[in-house]
Amino acid sequence: MSNIQKVSNAIVQQGILPLYFNADEQVTLDVLKSIYKAGIRAVEYTNRGEAALKNFAKMVALRNAEMPDLLLGIGTIKNLEQAKDFEKAGADFYISPGFVPEVANYLLSKDLFYSPGCMTPGEIIAAENAGVGFIKLFPGNMLGPSFLSGIKDIFPKLLFMPTGGVDTTRESIESWYKAGVSAVGMGSKLISKKLMESKDYTTIESDTKIVLELIQDIKRR
Repeated sequence: MSNIQKVSNAIVQQGILPLYFNADEQVTLDVLKSIYKAGIRAVEYTNRGEAALKNFAKMVALRNAEMPDLLLGIGTIKNLEQAKDFEKAGADFYISPGFVPEVANYLLSKDLFYSPGCMTPGEIIAAENAGVGFIKLFPGNMLGPSFLSGIKDIFPKLLFMPTGGVDTTRESIESWYKAGVSAVGMGSKLISKKLMESKDYTTIESDTKIVLELIQDIKRR
């Protein structure tokens, strides 16, 4: 099985891709431990600040030591230089807020998973023609499930994941699954700034577990 397929399968099986960033290295690692304990096996760390690369390298070291079955991805990749930096740091997969052709060409040629953010049929077509198979619908709150329902038939081979605006409620998640997503991306609605500031890892773990179970239940119906 290709690496791209392996990552895609892991995200689809999990049904959710949690994403977060924290400038503090210890908080970053503690959040990672708590969501792993909850059952997460693929996570996106957001490339949001100067500490991101340094923190990500520490996450990879922790994963290699204690969580060998965890896939670590990096988000907010906007150019080739960033993709190469995080490839050196050991990222398993890469996600962008928009479609970056040179990043797609580089990563896909190395059998590395790349999911670009798209919000128009034109962007989705460009990504599909570049060989991308997994599309991040972004921002999800602007597009809504009805957008996906309207275009899904045009793209029978693509997998879709909305990010931005997906709530932890059954109603929100179910509406996206009914529209035909393969997973949902979830950031601050799940791993909030407040929970990270108060270092409430118990709540992060239990909330993540609840959402994981909810999604498996939705997928079974």
